[in-house]
Amino acid sequence: RSVNIVAFGNERDGFSEDNQQPSLIWSYLRRSALISQIDSSLSSSHVGNPVFTEYQACVFGNVRLVVHDCPVWDIFDSDWYTSCRLIGGADIIVIKYSVNDKTSFQELKDSYVPMVKKALNHCSVPVIISAIGARKNGVPCTCPLCTSDRRSCVTTSEGVQLAKELGATYLELHTLNDFYIQKYFGGVLEYFMIQSLNQKSSEKMKKRKKTQKCCRVQPPQLEQPEKMPILKGEASHYNADLHNLLCCCQCADVAFYPEDLSTVVEAHKIILCSVSHLFMLLFGVKSPSDAQDASVVQLAQSLFTVQAGDAFPSSPRSVPPCVPSVRVVVKDSVFCSCLPDVLHFIYSGAFQWERLEEDIRKKLKDPDKTEHVLEKVKCILKTPGKLNTVKDCKSHQIKRLYNTSLRLFFNTPVLADVIFKIQGATVPAHRAVLVARCEVMAAMFNGNYLEANSIQVPVYGVSKDTFLSFLEYLYTDSCCPASILQAMSLLICAEMYQVMRLQHICELYIITQLQSMPSRELASTSLSIVSLLKKAKFHNSDCLSTWLLHFIATNYLIFSQKPEFQELSVEERNFVEMHRWPSNLYLKQLADYRNYIHSQKCHCTVM
Repeated sequence: RSVNIVAFGNERDGFSEDNQQPSLIWSYLRRSALISQIDSSLSSSHVGNPVFTEYQACVFGNVRLVVHDCPVWDIFDSDWYTSCRLIGGADIIVIKYSVNDKTSFQELKDSYVPMVKKALNHCSVPVIISAIGARKNGVPCTCPLCTSDRRSCVTTSEGVQLAKELGATYLELHTLNDFYIQKYFGGVLEYFMIQSLNQKSSEKMKKRKKTQKCCRVQPPQLEQPEKMPILKGEASHYNADLHNLLCCCQCADVAFYPEDLSTVVEAHKIILCSVSHLFMLLFGVKSPSDAQDASVVQLAQSLFTVQAGDAFPSSPRSVPPCVPSVRVVVKDSVFCSCLPDVLHFIYSGAFQWERLEEDIRKKLKDPDKTEHVLEKVKCILKTPGKLNTVKDCKSHQIKRLYNTSLRLFFNTPVLADVIFKIQGATVPAHRAVLVARCEVMAAMFNGNYLEANSIQVPVYGVSKDTFLSFLEYLYTDSCCPASILQAMSLLICAEMYQVMRLQHICELYIITQLQSMPSRELASTSLSIVSLLKKAKFHNSDCLSTWLLHFIATNYLIFSQKPEFQELSVEERNFVEMHRWPSNLYLKQLADYRNYIHSQKCHCTVM
């Protein structure tokens, strides 16, 4: 017997300096008198950050307890398949949040609660919502520009309302002491453990009684179908792509010079504007009248000067001559000497703050100058109207802001230097992003092709909506297909432009959607699985085509009755017949069993 618990969320305040505080789950396992033989292991994602901690222990003497504690909600963004698998196997779900982190609570409510609902899919799994911490009586910000105050607290009514939306049990734990952990939280959790064990025992007893009612002559045993091939997602290389763009200087349209014009540092307006309002002002994306913070305007005027003329007079450019370049003179010589390090920090995702501090400290070897440069960087990356928290933010939080900021320039003419013509419509884009994220476009815009010196580029063989979804992935490193057919169209586009990770994401989406289809829906759907198989093979999606063959074989009785089944090739038909479920041997044994039952003139409760 076993009980599976899945916990999501972080009980720590994002602004708290106490990062050593034990988690709610670990505190319960360590303090409860019912728990013994605790063992833990850490699972990591493809980028090396911990996704969840798995605890295994014994409860109620001999019951196996398995707990998956996921402190970061990013698992729903990066690995939807794993998050659905965790929720699908859970007997109890625990959702945690800090009452002093309103921003994380709002993100949980708006973005992740709908995902949890979708993953639960009307399953009657008990959910416990734990609001953790004592509310801090701070004075909230009254500035009309601050739409969300990070220091405002989550009220009890907001937590109760969230619990109602999920049909959950709401708990408030003011502190993680013995009373709140063992008697309050532990009492509710142990109650649901007992309910889960009783339900499993009841189902097991029903199966046993059903088996005892069968005839002495048992029907043939139907074996489980063969396991489907498992597809693994590819690691994201979003930040690495943008960093490589800086290193190779392709499509650069900005040149930074010192006042004596002795050296040059090349960069890209779209990347700089995506992370800094200061650069938006500098490059004309925003006007000074639009600025919400006068200090940003003052810093831009005191630190940089934009000069007229060609920014690259002595070197060939990889963008058309009609795309304007910008020459920027850096007035601060100390900051100018550290500009390459600052750009590497920005292009790497703007979250490796400790590394930037170390690089600048080694280069300048002067604490005052180092602090001077770091303060300039903080002001450059500052969001107007908000406190400067560049150094204090967690890396995954800044990465999400970075991706979201680049999304602001998706499908907009602002700073666009290429226009795609597709199905009679125009789609603006930015060469720097395209070259960084797609090798085919890098070759197209930097090679001896017509597109290299053209502003307008025609696109054939793909619809406008599909191409927009493809571009959205290049800009944001994420995609959300609306249907299986749209995912297949996006897969074909990804194969056309050789973006392998997007192709794998579409494969996983198609597989997940097909696996969730009930047999009745699978039998009545107009979606042609054989057509999907043909497209997957034609566009070199070997993993998906192999999986679809296994899927057809596993659901043989459904697909063998459809006209599309005849479209399978001889080789595909032989594979399906060899791996079909149920097998021919089972059907023959079942027919013999039926004949035996009729010959004995007896009634079988199974048949």
